[in-house]
This record gives sequence, C-alpha cells and structure tokens, in this order.
Amino acid sequence: MIRAEYTERGPALHALLHLVERETPVPGPGEALVEMLAAPINPSDLLTITGQYGLLPPLPAVAGNEAVGEVVAVGEGVNASRIGERVVMPPGYGTWASHMLVPADRLWAVPTDADPLQLSMVRVNPPTAELLLRDFVPLERDEWIIQNAANSGVGEYVIQLARRRGLRTVNVVRREELIAPLQQMGADIVLLDGPDLPERVVDATQRAKIRLGLDAVGGSATERIASALAPTGTVVNYGASGGESSRITPRTLIFRDITVRGFWLVHWFRRTPVAEQQVLYDALAGMIRRGELAARIQATFPLTQLHDAVTMAAQSARTGKVLLVR
Repeated sequence: MIRAEYTERGPALHALLHLVERETPVPGPGEALVEMLAAPINPSDLLTITGQYGLLPPLPAVAGNEAVGEVVAVGEGVNASRIGERVVMPPGYGTWASHMLVPADRLWAVPTDADPLQLSMVRVNPPTAELLLRDFVPLERDEWIIQNAANSGVGEYVIQLARRRGLRTVNVVRREELIAPLQQMGADIVLLDGPDLPERVVDATQRAKIRLGLDAVGGSATERIASALAPTGTVVNYGASGGESSRITPRTLIFRDITVRGFWLVHWFRRTPVAEQQVLYDALAGMIRRGELAARIQATFPLTQLHDAVTMAAQSARTGKVLLVR
C-alpha cells in the first residue's frame, strides 16, 4: 500500500509529505481493511500538517481525515458479508492512503449507488453547515442569514441546506468571478466584501432583520458580518481563512448587543452520542444520494500525484474541492 506520511510539522508542505510504500496489512480480530476510493484535501488537513490546527496527531502521522472506501478484507469476528461494502472512514485515521486498517465497528456503510466523490466529503463540511444553521439561532422560514467565505465547501453546503429549510442567504465573497456560480447554486444574494458591506446588505435585503451571521474569515471581516446583523444578533466564527484573529468593535459588541460564538465540529463529536451523530449523517448521505447536496469539485488526482494535488488545494483561487482518488 501507499501512504502520505510526515514525520515533522512546518510550513513546507511538499518537503514534509512523503509517499511511502508499506506492506499491505492483514486485518486482525475485529478489523477491516479498506481500500480508498476518494479522499478530499481540506484546509484543516493542510493546517494539521503545518501544525496550526487545534488537534494534532502524534508523529509520525498519515495525512488526511476524510475518505470513502471499499472493504476488501476482514479479520476474525467480522462478518465476511461486509467485504465489498462501501464505507466512510471514522475521524482520526490517516486517509491519504491506498489502504487503511480500521476497527470494523467504526465504519459507516453508505449507499453504493451514491457518488463516491461526494460521499468522501460527507464527514466534515456538510454537518458543519447543518449545525451552524440549526444549533445557534432558532430560525424561522423566510428569515435571512449572512455568511462570508460563501464559496468554501461549508459555504456552498450552507446555501443548499438553507434553501431546504426555507431560509434566504446573503453570501459574501472576495472575487467577482465567484458570484455567478453561487447564484446558479441557489444563493439569494451574493456580494463582494468591502468596507461598506453592511450598508449594501441593508439595501439588498430591504432592511431585513438578520439574526445569524457565519464567519470563516476572521480579521476585520468579522466586524463587517456583525455590523450587518440586527441588534442582539449572533455571529458564529468557525474559521480564519484570512489568517488573522477575529476583530469586532466595542460599538458593535456592546451597544448593539451582538453575541459572538465559536464552532468546531470536534466538540460536537465529543459531546454528541454516536446514535445521534448517525441520524444526521444518514440524512446527509441520503441528500447526496438523491443529488440534493453536492460540493463543486475542481480536480481529482491519483494518490501518486499527491504533491500536484496539494499544490492546487493550497491555492486560494480554487473553484472547487481537490480530491485524491485510487
């Protein structure tokens, strides 16, 4: 088997990542051997390798945290009928690998007639989007929300899931060429970020009372999202793609009584019973199977072209996800 391994952390992704050949393992009792079909390259994956993410695996490590694969062998105590199952990997296993050895009871079987590329991305961004919409402000049909980084994986899922809930979205991006694709996806309003963003939001929504803002950029962008909210609104920050800490002025925070919350999917995993997690994931997988939920894909690369894939995934001007495939 081939794995993308790294033994130290730092900014030089290509120097750190090495494709290493290993003996394909034989499953032990209770284990399954999974052959990777597709694995996305997420920003969190790159931050993990550089050491900037909030949860870092012990070194040496295999990169990647999401994948869909096929069970090709099982160990003692695992029903042989599981061979051939299409499964999604549990969190915490290096997924940029041709094969992965996993406890069989931690594998989630998914429909074989669903797009494996889309299923490979179901573990992180779709539940993040759903929980951002569901767990912070009790929104009613026809309400507006505002989000930046609307062209990100989470942002695109927010647009689609919001439409399913009957919500309307103001979507903020940083490049003009991103506007039309999001409109085609179902975004109600798409605006370029800028100092006068709050004023343009007022005009575009005809003074709608927006109670929820989603911020994945940080820096001064947090203030602009917060300023577009109605008094007592809530900003949920779940990323810092701009590379700076979130900033919000006392005028906005205090005098407009804005609440600022943080969200990290890892915390949800830790506090949510597995059965409850599975209900959400089964619902998301069903949407993917029916073609109701999808992320744009810019390119796929075989694992042997890892460095080309990582180079593309690290670019800020992408138009979709980059995936590794077998």
